[in-house]
Amino acid sequence: MQKTFIKYAVFIVTTAILMILIINFLFNLHLLETQQADTFNAKIEQMIHTLENNQLELALLKESLDEDYLTRARATAYVLDRQKEVSMDVAEMQYLADLLNVDELHIIDENGIIAAGSVSQYVGIDMSQHPQTRPFLELLGRDGEDAYLIQEAQPNAAEGKMMQYVGVARKGQPGVVQVGFTPTRQLAARARNTYGYIFSRFPTDIGEELFVVDISTGAILGHSGGLNKDFSADCYRLDQLWSCTEGAFRKGDNGITMYAVSRQYDNVLLCALLPRNLLLHKLWKNVLATILYLLFIEAVVIFLLNYLVKQKVINGIYDIMGNLDSITKGNLDIQVAVGGNREFEALSDGINSMVKSIVHLSDRTSAIIAVSGIPLAAFEYEQGINHVFVTSGLSELLGLSAEQTAALCRDPAMFKEYVRSVTMNPLKDKEEIYQTKENKYLRIHLSESPNGYLGIITDVTRDILERKQLYYENTHDPLTGLYKYDYFKELAAEALSSMETGRTAAMVMMDLDYFKSINDTYGHDAGDRYLQSFAHILKSMPPEHFLSARRSGDEFCMLIFDCAAGADIASRLNLFYETLQKQPVALSAAKSLIISVSCGFVQADNTNDNITELLRWADEALYRAKKNARGTSAEYTP
Repeated sequence: MQKTFIKYAVFIVTTAILMILIINFLFNLHLLETQQADTFNAKIEQMIHTLENNQLELALLKESLDEDYLTRARATAYVLDRQKEVSMDVAEMQYLADLLNVDELHIIDENGIIAAGSVSQYVGIDMSQHPQTRPFLELLGRDGEDAYLIQEAQPNAAEGKMMQYVGVARKGQPGVVQVGFTPTRQLAARARNTYGYIFSRFPTDIGEELFVVDISTGAILGHSGGLNKDFSADCYRLDQLWSCTEGAFRKGDNGITMYAVSRQYDNVLLCALLPRNLLLHKLWKNVLATILYLLFIEAVVIFLLNYLVKQKVINGIYDIMGNLDSITKGNLDIQVAVGGNREFEALSDGINSMVKSIVHLSDRTSAIIAVSGIPLAAFEYEQGINHVFVTSGLSELLGLSAEQTAALCRDPAMFKEYVRSVTMNPLKDKEEIYQTKENKYLRIHLSESPNGYLGIITDVTRDILERKQLYYENTHDPLTGLYKYDYFKELAAEALSSMETGRTAAMVMMDLDYFKSINDTYGHDAGDRYLQSFAHILKSMPPEHFLSARRSGDEFCMLIFDCAAGADIASRLNLFYETLQKQPVALSAAKSLIISVSCGFVQADNTNDNITELLRWADEALYRAKKNARGTSAEYTP
């Protein structure tokens, strides 16, 4: 039966694991796509942020330089209008340009001709002959603060050299003063705002691609790998990228499927690509880890099912066999109630019917129990009978009078409630064992069924007391009554781990000074009294802060725990020494001594609760204390 059950259980669990893996694969695939889309959107957002910052920087730079250039142009016009003696030759004009910190300086007369300038080949140029120079002629004849023109940086008419010109109308006579500047800073700022520059600075992961598509033409304006590649694949086509705002798969070069995410910004589409095989690589790592976890879980589940089958089925068979054995030996109070399958239920009903057929022998059974002298009692209630059957020993075991027992037996519900009140608080780690009085322990087993209930009460006082005595002897020193060393270490570890954060403790090693001479001088009986007196003092320390044990011979250890700080530890250690001073030990009729003990201690808390290390450090401190001055304490220092 057990093998058949486990075989089907393995099939069911394995099928469930396969379904979980499929669901997990689909879920993780969607999750990875979502995470990758979020990652791409974050990078695209950074690109947009970089573009906007660069545009803002360029606008601010232009505004600042335009204002500066206009100021210089007006200053130049002012100088020329006020200094009539300024020569119009090229050298003088270049000197004036250098003085005013401009790259070029030109004077345009009322006919639109450059009459003088710092660049000789520009002198005589007709400003109306070129689109770049023509706008400055509009300043002729104008007056006022708005009689100026700040031209954008562009190739000039004479040489095609990139320049920015600013012109202002002259006030003293008709004409225009024009100054020119090499737009180095503007061009550098514009260069930083190009996609190529941004991509060169923008980090990309392995296999990842970032690029920009012009919305109006579909042309690739910039790519993280440069523009020297074929952009004919679907993943670079504008009509395929519009629908990738939430992430989608598109065909790439050489038949590789790419995961694409796109986002519109102004008149371009910012896009990101990642090969699907790299995305799936992350997925397979997660799936492999999941498979390992599920296989481990399957092994645990099969093990637990095997254990439960054994406990709930196989052991049930043994229980029935045990009950039958008890019945054949005359224990007719047993109510068999083993379920789980129809065979067990039919077998239980058959056994119970057999027991009912001989229930009239209950008086004889009680007499046998009484004669045997075994501290045992039983009770039984069957539905439809307004009486609880009990054996004669029940009153004595429960400490009830005959009248109380009779009253309970006449009311099955009250009897059941009384048994429940007795069995509310079982002994720790002792199933079905309850303390009813001081030094009185009973094992009460209650078995319920739809037809009633059955109970057995056994007096286990002797067994419990013997176990308690044995436990005490195993954990306490026989001479002093203190904890033994090994048990002390367990208790000390529990005390440290249960302290609140911020509280502190001290592990103390102690050695009785001159104990050998006391033994040699006054005898071993006096030495034993000396040890017992010292143990009595240790026991008198407040138990909420002190835990003591005898290590061996005249060596003792103590944990001072749950203290506020180091000063609190020192105060409690002083209390210990003060108590020693107040309680001398009588070694003989004529001689009493104050116990002298040397201590070594180390401060601890619940983060360094390695008891063995703490004891070793305290032992090192004890050695230093005995070496320096006996009868004192020393704290461990590394």
